[in-house]
Amino acid sequence: MIKYLIEKEFKQIFRNRFLPRLILGFPCITLLLMPWAANFEVKNINISIVDNDHSSCSRRLADKIVSSGYFKLIDIAENYAAALENIELDSSDVILEIPDNFESDLTVTDKGASLMISSNAVNGTKGALSASYLAGIIRDFSAELRRENPSPQSAFIPVINIIPQYRFNPNLDYKIFMVPALMVMLLTMLCGFLPALNIVGEKEAGTMEQINVTPVKKHIFILAKLIPYWVIGFFILTLGFGIAFFVYSLMPAGSFLTIYVFSSIYVLIVSGFGLVISNYSKTMQQGMFVMYFFILILILISGMFTPVNSMPWWAKIITVLNPLKYFIEVMRSVYLMGSGFTDLFIQFIALCVFAVIFNVWAVLSYSKKS
Repeated sequence: MIKYLIEKEFKQIFRNRFLPRLILGFPCITLLLMPWAANFEVKNINISIVDNDHSSCSRRLADKIVSSGYFKLIDIAENYAAALENIELDSSDVILEIPDNFESDLTVTDKGASLMISSNAVNGTKGALSASYLAGIIRDFSAELRRENPSPQSAFIPVINIIPQYRFNPNLDYKIFMVPALMVMLLTMLCGFLPALNIVGEKEAGTMEQINVTPVKKHIFILAKLIPYWVIGFFILTLGFGIAFFVYSLMPAGSFLTIYVFSSIYVLIVSGFGLVISNYSKTMQQGMFVMYFFILILILISGMFTPVNSMPWWAKIITVLNPLKYFIEVMRSVYLMGSGFTDLFIQFIALCVFAVIFNVWAVLSYSKKS
């Protein structure tokens, strides 16, 4: 019996001209575009420089800032007021004011010089990062000058050299961090939305009444609904692996088998959750909006874009009930850190619990009464 029900589900999917194209096209477009667009790296920061010194040293500092690749020089303003107008017009993001006697304070008097950084903090993240990048460039510039012009006392001053070493993502490439999480989002969207519209779609088409009069058990019916999306989930994940490798040269540091084991459980979770919503929905429009409501919240508190540890305590408690969070942790741990099954045992237990809850709920909430 289940064989024919599964065959019916696949025929329904492939009879729809739009769904096969969506299943193939949505992962490709998302993985090709989103890692470049959903990027928290801040570059092309517009900077205005107020050079009150007009020395070779101040020009050298300006050249170093522009050549870093993070800043675009908008103008060399005559004074601070003129540069501030660029901030107010949103044509500039940060101002660097170089004072009078900047070169002589650094190279002659050896007393040090002060610079003023004024950052547009309407966008707090961009403002903080732009000031941090600029401060780092200035520190490098100061170190270069000390090496070129050593003072007699400098040989007796202990120097601490800090050499940062970034583990798991040495080049701090944000795309490497985002691609595994986007694969999870794809599984959530496709394997969640499609089942959410499945049963309620059959209700609207009238075919559900024909199934309800058959002797098919409820758990067999729900299982036949889950298996096709389980297969589709594996196809989407495999397609994502291919795009990650050929486009981003990204291979998991851990095992593919670990990812497939966890993904097989996760697809059952989101598909079961979609079927629960479909059981309670009266129309496809209602099912779509309810699913969109939950998916949007789950994505925002999953740690995909912002770290869970940065959230307030009440949001951290909510994330415990978010299966998306656990699978994102699995994907990033396996892809970037090479974690094995034993390292992810807590996530495995959590996903298994969610899978049992949602699929039992889907069976119990399905009613064969019209």
